[in-house]
Amino acid sequence: MPPVVLALRRLPQPRLTGLGAGLFASAVMLTLGFLDRLLLDGSPVVYGLLFLPVSALTALWVRAADLVTAPIGVPIAFAVGVVPIAGGTGGFGGQAMAVVTALAVHAGWLYGGTLVAGLIASVRKVREMGRRQHLVRTAAAAAPAAGASAGAAGASAGASAVAGEAPGAGGRGPASGGRTPRRRPVA
Repeated sequence: MPPVVLALRRLPQPRLTGLGAGLFASAVMLTLGFLDRLLLDGSPVVYGLLFLPVSALTALWVRAADLVTAPIGVPIAFAVGVVPIAGGTGGFGGQAMAVVTALAVHAGWLYGGTLVAGLIASVRKVREMGRRQHLVRTAAAAAPAAGASAGAAGASAGASAVAGEAPGAGGRGPASGGRTPRRRPVA
């Protein structure tokens, strides 16, 4: 196997819920946004480049049942993390305008990360559907073989009931298909 595949298999395999994946991505992007502002004076290129692997990890670590949430939570995480590097001044209104402007200017990174998360989630979903379909086909192939042996056992039980060899009172009762006589009330 290629070394990249081996390295990816050694990564931890947590399974986050949809909410957990969104919180994970938001917390990581907010931390990266603060570090980017502190170390690199809010470089949007570095922030965008760091957003791509966070998007990939979020899509890889979300549970199979919550795969649809990965491409939804990742853009929210980008917006949360862009707040420290937006650089707005003048109170809440100025900060909000700076965030909206940063989101508009850096939409390419936002779309790219969302595309990465969407592609990974789609591939995982297709693989999961194929795995389930394979299990259904395997179970369906095994069912006739099990049904044939159960049918043979049922046919031999029916033949013995007809011959009067079934357990119970002379082949009568629910197991042999006959009727059980009613008891008369005692006076």
